[in-house]
Amino acid sequence: MGSQVNPCITFNGDARQAMEFYRRVFGGELELGTVADFGSPDAPNADKVMHSRLDTPAGYTLMAWDFPDDRPGHPPYRPGNNVALFVGGDDDGELREYFRKLSEGGTVTLPLERQVWGDEAGSVVDRFGVTWMFNLSARPR
Repeated sequence: MGSQVNPCITFNGDARQAMEFYRRVFGGELELGTVADFGSPDAPNADKVMHSRLDTPAGYTLMAWDFPDDRPGHPPYRPGNNVALFVGGDDDGELREYFRKLSEGGTVTLPLERQVWGDEAGSVVDRFGVTWMFNLSARPR
């Protein structure tokens, strides 16, 4: 697979409804997991979407999640700054290099680390204010 870049939209608690709407608009397969699904069933936001992905018949991929109210260092939610570019794949060296370069002059908001779903993930706001989210696959997709 190498890598790919997809838009990742942040919602303020209604990511599930938005992604189901986009599925009705574009068709396709919707993958959706909550905070509880990813290992935190007792969290106050356990029912919020932690990850969703819509792969459409036209070849579009849309991703979304609910804004994490409690994440330190994360910019406040405001419509208009709620889209990030998601870079994912299994080319570890290539993706780490992208992350390193985007971090120069920017702010790492989540260091690349192993996550509860088994992959490494991280995020950075580049020097131009663009948010980039990374997921390095631990397994083939």
